Amino acid sequence: MNDIATGQDVASVWAGTVRTCGDRPFLVWLGADGARQELSYREFDERINRAANALATLGVGVRDLVAVQLRNSPDFVVYLFALARLGAVTVPIALCAGPAEVSRMAAACSPAWTIVDAGCARVHRELRRRAPAATPLLVVGGTGPDDDAVDLDAACASASPLPPAAAPVDSGALAELLYTSGTTAEPKGVMVTQANLVFSGQYGVWETGLRPDDRLFTPMPACHSNFQMAALMPVVVAGACLVLAEAYSASRFWQQVRESDATVIQIISMIVRTLLLQPADPRDAENRVREALFFMGLSDAEKDAFERRFGVRLLNTYGSTESIGWALTDPPVGERRWPSVGRPGLGYEVGIFGSGGHELPAGQVGEIRIKGTPGTSIMAGYYGNPAQTQRVLLPGGWLRTHDLGYRDADGWFYYVGRDRDVIKRSGENISTAEVEQVLTAHPEIAEAAVIGVPDPIRDEAVKAFVRRVPGSALTVQDVVDHCRHELIEFKVPSQVEFVDDFPRTPSMKIEKRLLRQAIPATPRHNEVER
Repeated sequence: MNDIATGQDVASVWAGTVRTCGDRPFLVWLGADGARQELSYREFDERINRAANALATLGVGVRDLVAVQLRNSPDFVVYLFALARLGAVTVPIALCAGPAEVSRMAAACSPAWTIVDAGCARVHRELRRRAPAATPLLVVGGTGPDDDAVDLDAACASASPLPPAAAPVDSGALAELLYTSGTTAEPKGVMVTQANLVFSGQYGVWETGLRPDDRLFTPMPACHSNFQMAALMPVVVAGACLVLAEAYSASRFWQQVRESDATVIQIISMIVRTLLLQPADPRDAENRVREALFFMGLSDAEKDAFERRFGVRLLNTYGSTESIGWALTDPPVGERRWPSVGRPGLGYEVGIFGSGGHELPAGQVGEIRIKGTPGTSIMAGYYGNPAQTQRVLLPGGWLRTHDLGYRDADGWFYYVGRDRDVIKRSGENISTAEVEQVLTAHPEIAEAAVIGVPDPIRDEAVKAFVRRVPGSALTVQDVVDHCRHELIEFKVPSQVEFVDDFPRTPSMKIEKRLLRQAIPATPRHNEVER
């Protein structure tokens, strides 16, 4: 499997599919306002060519890092593929990222260019005012008056629709930096190569049995690996059709699935729970979905209720941005053993390891480790962070996950939990250290500790314990407002509790285990729940 992806780049795979499927539908976009747009492979290829030629004319070239902050739209896919064709490196930014997080990303990787949706341009213009030497701003969707940003729509409209005269790109070349939260406060840039993206497409076709007549519906954020590697690239490799929703809507989800004639869907636990909360509809099970690609985190009752009500079967998986594909997965055919997260997928080995680094026998809980080929089936490493890369990528191609699990005697794997300080919220990883740093930067906060607490819809909520400086009149709303200014919304604490002091270990570290044990069933008077 790894050999299939080796030697191939994204542009050559795309070109091969265009030759085979030129007039077949490639992408159907469903706007939040009800708008709909459908493009064939050939039509989309022309858009990619125009974008690549426009970017090349502006000076974007091989190995340039290009920050991209665009909404879920055809434009995101156009620029991802156009940059890959030029050998440049896409650095996606979440649409909701504010000035502080954009600044941290820029400091971490120093992008040479920034492509941004007009709706997000205000943040970047503010940063440019603070730092006049900031990267050139290329705006999609129009620019404002007296704006020195480049109108990228206009540049593309006047560019050639023919393939750019760019040199072939090596399959081992960097294609993306995907920033993900981990055990440290600063997000880490996962280096994704051209071969990684090609592999993810090959793997996704195997995993779901994707065919040219399939239509894969996804409401996942385009900036995330689960959209790019489990939806977009498999569709391209299979020559299938991608149905992309601009935003997830529980009330419209099944209507969109039915009207788009989707046969495969992407969902996470938050989507399952919010769909189950919708009023029952006689048409609930009226769909053509044969696979629901799912990423862990449901109770048996929730899983059974969802499958029974909507007439679909969950395909359970386990993986990460670092593992590229979902290395553990239910097989595409045959038995499935819920709540198992499956067996090792094609091209992977998976083992359970003890604290001493030795592999454990069946039935014993230990760390889940994934074996693959760096730069093909697993990430190439963390950008600009060789020390962290060395801690996670071990000799022999083993990737440490810091997740706990076990396997049964038949080789099925089961996820137990995490041994790292990360909150899982609606499929997002949130570093508690990052939130704590933001909190303690407030002049009236002496100390803070952040934990994840159960959330019936979004897996976990962010709870902050705060010790104020003596004499402070800081309120819960003050804390929330401070965090909202510095963090993406999903990282902002939804519960805040003021404490006089913390339980501590003998070395005076805050003992979060005891904080978790003391969580009440309902918020106290000095907490807020949003």
